[in-house]
Amino acid sequence: MTDRVEPRPLRADARRNRDRVLAAAQEAFAAEGISVPLDEIARRAGVGAGTVYRHFPTKEALFEAAITDRVERMIAYARELATAADPGKAFFDFLDRMATEGTVKRDLAEAVGVDSPEHRKPAHDLRVAIAQLLTHAQQSGAVRRDIDIDDLMRVVKGTFLAANSANTTANQRRRAFAIVFDGLRAH
Repeated sequence: MTDRVEPRPLRADARRNRDRVLAAAQEAFAAEGISVPLDEIARRAGVGAGTVYRHFPTKEALFEAAITDRVERMIAYARELATAADPGKAFFDFLDRMATEGTVKRDLAEAVGVDSPEHRKPAHDLRVAIAQLLTHAQQSGAVRRDIDIDDLMRVVKGTFLAANSANTTANQRRRAFAIVFDGLRAH
């Protein structure tokens, strides 16, 4: 057995810089895709290119970190809603935020269906958190009982893909998700 050395925690200023780089990267990747240069991300974050490279040696590493960060934030939000007094409202609030974030942030839409080693744990944790919201909403009578988490994830992923297709307007995206949400409601 080999001893695993845990990385040292970042100093507060280094953590702030890393967070600024991640936020700038998420914004840039959402707007322009992965083709945005790292120097542009550094400029948007208000740091030097060396700071970006110190935290993220490649653009791919930065993209992976941006996806993971976004998914972890969605997991935290889902867990926060898991004990809400109105499980149906909590479920649809979560889906609404996921739809909004996913259509604006391509990385979240990508992460919903991703199957890479770096994303397996966060994707699994997101799925578990969503399943819990779904189960609570079904038990409260707000969501139809004839779907399971696999059905829900397929529908969400398919809607993300359609909502992010070329020439789709914001109004069309909203309508697509409204139709999906209506179809999930118990009648």
